[in-house]
Amino acid sequence: MSILEVADLGFGYVDPLFSGVTFRLNAGERAALVAPNGAGKTTLLRLICGELHADRGSVLLEKGASLGFYRQSHETLRSGSLMDALMGGFSDLVQLRHALHDAQHAAASGTEAALDALAKAMDRYHAAGADTLEQRVATIATRLGFSAADLERDVGSLSGGERGRLNLGAVLATEPELLLLDEPTNHLDLDTIQWLEGWLTAQKSAALVVSHDRAFLDNVCPITMELGRTTFRVYPLHYTEYHDERAVDLERERALAEEQAAFVAKTEDFIRKNIAGQKTKQAQSRRKMLEKLDKVERPEDVWARAERVRFRFADAPRSGDIVLECKGLGASRGGRRLFDGVDLLVRRGDRVGIVGPNGSGKSTLLKLIAGLGLPEDTGAVRRGTNLFEGYFDQHLGSLDAQKSCIEEVRSVRGDLNADGARQYLARFRFYGDDPFRQVASLSGGERTRLALAKMLLEPKNLLFLDEPTNHLDIPAAEILEEALVGFEGTVLLVSHDRRFLQTVTTRTLAFHDGELDVYEGGFRDWTAMLERRARVEREGDAVRAANERKARAAAEASGAARHRERQAAARELEKKRRRVGELEDLVSRGEKDLEELRAKLRSPPEGDWEKLHEWAKQERGLAGKVEQLVAEWVKLADELRSSTTEG
Repeated sequence: MSILEVADLGFGYVDPLFSGVTFRLNAGERAALVAPNGAGKTTLLRLICGELHADRGSVLLEKGASLGFYRQSHETLRSGSLMDALMGGFSDLVQLRHALHDAQHAAASGTEAALDALAKAMDRYHAAGADTLEQRVATIATRLGFSAADLERDVGSLSGGERGRLNLGAVLATEPELLLLDEPTNHLDLDTIQWLEGWLTAQKSAALVVSHDRAFLDNVCPITMELGRTTFRVYPLHYTEYHDERAVDLERERALAEEQAAFVAKTEDFIRKNIAGQKTKQAQSRRKMLEKLDKVERPEDVWARAERVRFRFADAPRSGDIVLECKGLGASRGGRRLFDGVDLLVRRGDRVGIVGPNGSGKSTLLKLIAGLGLPEDTGAVRRGTNLFEGYFDQHLGSLDAQKSCIEEVRSVRGDLNADGARQYLARFRFYGDDPFRQVASLSGGERTRLALAKMLLEPKNLLFLDEPTNHLDIPAAEILEEALVGFEGTVLLVSHDRRFLQTVTTRTLAFHDGELDVYEGGFRDWTAMLERRARVEREGDAVRAANERKARAAAEASGAARHRERQAAARELEKKRRRVGELEDLVSRGEKDLEELRAKLRSPPEGDWEKLHEWAKQERGLAGKVEQLVAEWVKLADELRSSTTEG
């Protein structure tokens, strides 16, 4: 049964933002709404929820169906507690909660009347189910990164990111039948994004989701809807599959349009040559045929303009091999120690991803390494030779809201005239009068592109990037990925965009449980390692449980001696499980070193045969060692599985 029906919807008369939007969303279905920045995705969501009125077409929401809308703009209560805001969709229950709190304070007097009023307030609170709701809301708040103490904080004290998470929690708490989500992952860390994916797929709510997070869309939405100016396409596919399928569709539709255009041109040529000659009747017949022909329009490629952005790095001098050597880095913020004793060696060509929960210190560490830390931060960073550095701030602090785009570019390169600055800005999708607009009037995506344009204006061989994809649309993020993969310098970056991290990074710094782990592999390798480790731990848990059962049965059947033997077997298997985890790390490091050696062998120093011979010898030895480690891992893993099966 459809919960939402949209028919021939259009917005804007003189210069329509979009038109002809038609689709149906059934109960429980989840669809991604995709298009470049500025195409009208947020406008369409606002039309559906009734905040705006369409110029044509209709929106029909199932009668009585509840709707929840998470907006990119984070307006919240101006006062009141965080819990009040989270329960904002249940005003009656919020009043009961306040009445209960007032009664609790009054009961401190100890009078019989006050105690009786407290008992009645508690009865009303429980009867309305407010206590159950409060527990559910508190659970959502915890998963969104708020502590129990935070629930009584005044909303006026929240940061922009905290307000975003608060508003998301308030929408989720109502469990509406239709969810409209506009960039819900913008202020979430990786763990919270994965929790949200699980929450959405477990709920019965229908959902229409706008997001630039490709992995999130793939994991949540089995339907993809593409919003164009004159077309609206619906694909029963996840985003990645849609991306491939639409390319096939566009190519087929272009071919049909070109084939028809060629046929029309040939027919019109025949008509011109024969309309006054011996084949007049044939020419007239063909003219009538053309008049009745349904024209095949060249398909609209909604991403074509967005894909014109070009992130190209100016040629920079080659840095030394050792780029950064960090010793004993530590930092505290807000009276809390974020990290301590961090050692890190960064070599030329490394692309290091820094990941972890919100508030763990990712951006603080990046700033400290970039030389933008606070005086009280500890440790030392020794910089290599011949470095030309660039820093991208997720808060876009390098931009002056009162300046125009051209003025921002010329503040870096004063030698550029206005025409040169406009040509340069066109590479970043600033066309027409865009270069003359003030920064204050730009959208988040436009500001991000401008900040990147400034950073890339001069040669750089060391980049520090703090959430560079936050406001970019999908094509711009993909083009930035390609540019960074081809970048010959060194990159340290913070991001919660999994696809971006998977594509770009070659090393990973991961904050976890107050510790910082340095992993010699990219984000994809790191997540694969975590999955392997979790699998081994699960298998280990199963082995321990199975052996505990065996040990108990043995003790009951054969006495204490048999029981001790079983315990010894369990300890031996536990040692094997730990060894499997060690072997995984050794194999990962060995494969990394092996790849580096093979890269050297592919580009040997000219004439240095001794060095080449030494590298080849090392490669053979290391390959054999890795092969032995893998064989040992397979053997132990098989033994663990066999033990589990026997249990």
